Amino acid sequence: MSLDLIFSRRSIRRFTNEPVGMAEEKQLLQAAMAAPSANNFKPWHFIVIRKRETLDRIAAVHPYAGMLKEATLCLAVIGDPAVNGDYWILDCAAATQNILLAATALDLGSCWLGVHPREERKREIGELLGMPDEMEILSLVAIGHPAELKQPRTQFDAERVRQETW
Repeated sequence: MSLDLIFSRRSIRRFTNEPVGMAEEKQLLQAAMAAPSANNFKPWHFIVIRKRETLDRIAAVHPYAGMLKEATLCLAVIGDPAVNGDYWILDCAAATQNILLAATALDLGSCWLGVHPREERKREIGELLGMPDEMEILSLVAIGHPAELKQPRTQFDAERVRQETW
């Protein structure tokens, strides 16, 4: 079994101007919704963002989202806490990771942008995206055709591994 896909997944922050195709977008969303979910409640929703103006506005309010000025696609991962309480966070994190891995498999670049638990980010981006108050945004994923190449790697650290007990 090859783990190359996992080790090849890197945060890409430089993109070409070539748009991500609709077929690729659908595959990314299918991968997101294939993530595990507590009790299979699937509390997630996704906002597909392609408009340059919106991508640039998000980049202006999120302190680490500068790459959205070049990305041609962004997926906002949204959770509904009413579905299963705080488990929405875990479920949406799994969906986010699936998007990142699917992007790598599709030869796209991607970068996870944390929004939750930063209240100012949640408020500003939620307003920008017209989100209902009862929904929570976990993350944004910048996606595009990479304009940089990063080598696969593992960050394994044996000092962080315990056997049986601490």
